[in-house]
Amino acid sequence: MKAKQVVAVILISASTAVATMWGYNHVTGGKTYYYSQDSGKVPSNYAKFFEGGDKNTGPADFTDAASAAIPATVHIKTKTVRTVSNNLPKRNPFSDLFGLDPDDFFGNGNGMRSMPELASGSGVIISNDGYIVTNNHVVDGADEVTVTLSNRKSFKAKVIGTDPSSDLAVVKIDAQGLPFLLYGNSDDVKVGQWVLAVGYPLTLETTVTAGIVSAKGRTLDINKRQSQTPIESFIQTDAAVNPGNSGGPLINTQGQLIGINSAIASPTGSYAGYSFTIPVNIVKKIVNDIMKFGTPQRAFLGIQYPRDNMSEDQKKEAGIKDGDGVYVMDVTPDGAASHAGLKKGDVITKLNNTQITTGAEMVGLIATYSPGEKVSVTYKREGKEYTVPVVLRNNSGTTSVVKTSVLDRLGATLETLSKKDAANLDVKGGVVVKSITENGLMDKSRIQEGFIILRANGQEVKSVEELQSLLGKASGTVKLEGVFAGYEGVYTYPLRLTSGE
Repeated sequence: MKAKQVVAVILISASTAVATMWGYNHVTGGKTYYYSQDSGKVPSNYAKFFEGGDKNTGPADFTDAASAAIPATVHIKTKTVRTVSNNLPKRNPFSDLFGLDPDDFFGNGNGMRSMPELASGSGVIISNDGYIVTNNHVVDGADEVTVTLSNRKSFKAKVIGTDPSSDLAVVKIDAQGLPFLLYGNSDDVKVGQWVLAVGYPLTLETTVTAGIVSAKGRTLDINKRQSQTPIESFIQTDAAVNPGNSGGPLINTQGQLIGINSAIASPTGSYAGYSFTIPVNIVKKIVNDIMKFGTPQRAFLGIQYPRDNMSEDQKKEAGIKDGDGVYVMDVTPDGAASHAGLKKGDVITKLNNTQITTGAEMVGLIATYSPGEKVSVTYKREGKEYTVPVVLRNNSGTTSVVKTSVLDRLGATLETLSKKDAANLDVKGGVVVKSITENGLMDKSRIQEGFIILRANGQEVKSVEELQSLLGKASGTVKLEGVFAGYEGVYTYPLRLTSGE
């Protein structure tokens, strides 16, 4: 009897399921419907090897990977003394006559004050003798950098070099026999694979979070705050990353370093779903350049291309046609692409036989090469496909090694004051600040665009070359004096050159 009841229940359930499916298909016509919920643009903010791993088809086990990463992940604390100016011209008309300034009696001559700022982030040890990779925005402009290991030992660190374009920096501590992570290959990273983010978020101790790779080749335009030629081709993950995680490692389940955590997409400044990581292949190139040359040897293809997030209306207005690659809006005279014969209207589809669909993908690949290296570029022109060899060049259009300059750290475009403008201002010469990059040294000193530098530490400056020479010999804080066209008075700004050691 019980067996008959069970059979009856099964038959009834099956009949109900069939009837339900028939009814659904009858109403929908057999079509499948997908639903999504759109949202507005979310603001972005700066935020030992072993066998095993990614091929495991069973439940993911992160214990071995975490045990490899934790000892190699460090806590970085910085102290920055901001010297700020009231940005006002001299208020005492007799100060030049008598050599006095009323502000001096109150201990803040020239209206300048020192204000210490404390911040923290993360980093990852890449060698047993103390070289550490972190984000540029973690250590940029810091007067003191302290590194604390997972065993809570602390060391003063020296900043070896920084690269605002990629938001990477290298610091060094005086220690030996340190645990370190081995580089993986970010080209092998697949969407959907498990990853772990390690760091010191929200002033907590070492924290490990897990997630999957959500996308590759993402761009946020966040590095434009630091550089006029940003490198952005992020790995996007849903591993929880919060303020303080910046500079920490993203690893695969084999314990290999596959990226440096850099940013989060968040309306609040804290984790809200997605984090963004600099691919390790870019990290390797930039770090090796900094350690060898003191500054990155950046290669450029020498083209202008549309932003990846350009709207259809904007593309139409600019005359950009849709294609399965990167549209060439223009080529730089004497640039790599120009010498190879590319021109406006071409669509680049491959680099070294790797398919290219976005500008971010192209920038990410080019960032792993040096000036002078040759790549093959495949492009479409008038329906035909061509492949040509291209010798990459630096931003100056050469293949020479670029040496670091103090001007590179200013975060500004400078121009020698013309003779005509100098005569109108009744000065012998000067240097005009044409534009300022966010978070550069000049921006942090609150210098404004249009400022005309006349003196540096009391010495006259009549050209960009003279300013470069003076700043190259200076250290600590340099006092810049100058004027603004159309405004009365002399303005003074403190420019802090020191970077943590």
